[in-house]
Amino acid sequence: MPINKITAAEGAAMIQDGDNIALSGFTPNGCPKAVFRELSQRAVREHEAGRPFAVGIFTGASTCQSIEGDMAKAQAIKFRAPFSTNADFRQHTNLGEIDYEDTHLGHMAERLRRGFYGTMQWAILEVSAYEMVNGRCRIYLTSAGGIATTVSRLAKRVILEHNTYHNPNVRYLHDTYEPTECGRGRGPIPVLTPYGRVGNNYIDIDPGKIVGVVECCIPEEARSFKAVDDYTFKMGQYVAEFLANDLRQGRIPPHFLPIQSGVGATGNAVMAALGSNPHIPQFNVYSEVVQDAAIRLMLDGKIGFASATAMTVTNECLQEIYADMDFFSQHLTIRQSEIANSPEVIRRLGVIALNTALECDIYGNENSSHVCGSRLMNGIGGSCDYERNGYISIFTTPSVAKGGTISSIVPMCTHVDSTEHDVDVIVTEQGVADLRGKGPRRRAEEIINNCAHPDYKPLLREYLRIADKGHEPQSLTACFAMHDTLRKKGDMRLTDFGEYLK
Repeated sequence: MPINKITAAEGAAMIQDGDNIALSGFTPNGCPKAVFRELSQRAVREHEAGRPFAVGIFTGASTCQSIEGDMAKAQAIKFRAPFSTNADFRQHTNLGEIDYEDTHLGHMAERLRRGFYGTMQWAILEVSAYEMVNGRCRIYLTSAGGIATTVSRLAKRVILEHNTYHNPNVRYLHDTYEPTECGRGRGPIPVLTPYGRVGNNYIDIDPGKIVGVVECCIPEEARSFKAVDDYTFKMGQYVAEFLANDLRQGRIPPHFLPIQSGVGATGNAVMAALGSNPHIPQFNVYSEVVQDAAIRLMLDGKIGFASATAMTVTNECLQEIYADMDFFSQHLTIRQSEIANSPEVIRRLGVIALNTALECDIYGNENSSHVCGSRLMNGIGGSCDYERNGYISIFTTPSVAKGGTISSIVPMCTHVDSTEHDVDVIVTEQGVADLRGKGPRRRAEEIINNCAHPDYKPLLREYLRIADKGHEPQSLTACFAMHDTLRKKGDMRLTDFGEYLK
């Protein structure tokens, strides 16, 4: 059965108001871009003509400006899950225009299979190649896995974006394993090593539901991250020294354990610090993403093998990978997100989890998604999948922000993503708080003494003094005083807890 060639505009024209669209990709990498560039423009025209037009968007993780950014500006997103990092999406969500469910990335494919989000009218998948084999269409993904295996099966109709920017040999990195149905003899996920592959390097699709192929050549809309600064450098060094000490003390086995690291400058700084620490042996990565720093360490031999859901790298680095596929096909595996983020596999492999926080409170609760409790910043992504199940669960954050007017160490988090029960270690540029084996009061002392900025240590100690006594001392009238002072006066350092105890 031949597959029709269509234009991106023709693909966008088929989508109706209210449709649910599921996409390939994970982070901006591997996402289809051509159809959505037309779809956001179509939404503007529909609205100008007085007609409603908004769709549901379901992905493996965050996407790119051409998808959630431009669609948010066009007021064309009725619902979104599970994660976003886009500034335009954030703005319109905080205005109350978008119904956004911030959920664990490892749960997304299963929730779709269970029908929690209704029918998926469309799957739009970016592919590096496709072919007909025994009457079926075999597709090969590009720079990410995400939820493509699941949504290609669930969607009623499929559009393929054949993006020739990607090398067809990228197929040799992919592992498209999907678990069987719950309650029907689902066995263990057979991933026994960070590099083990247990599925195919392609996805098999019924060609009857593929409405067309869009030919394009579009680079990744790769995000740029801040350069490593004094804060991120120090945090990276502290993490590496902490893990090296745990290795010496026998708390980490001598062969070391796989590392998971979140996206961003801190993740790159931590990887660089681990790679340069002479006391840490060659290690493996089992993570959601590999960034440029991890790729460099693979080439240098410091990282042996890496498993991820996406190559969240610059376009220059991506092309370097494609130019050396003989090497990377033996050292890098790209998985579907429910496997990369599987609690079962994370615990089996003993993954050391490293993620970033917006704020942490003095008892170890962590907020990575909302500013002052209300305003969305990003989302939890896959951090909780790893932190809840990690061998050691570490959060990093600069001790202060906005020139020192905001402390990231506070009496109580205004929003909690990872609870104190799932956080082992907090690291700022000030130092390391090891919370393992400590009750609430000792955790508070550890965090204040080692992680809080000197400007805020007296305030936090004062809060601990005036808090109502109990297993975990809190003052319900003063626990958000620092946040309230920031709102009123623009500087947490001006907090007077006495005003909140009257």
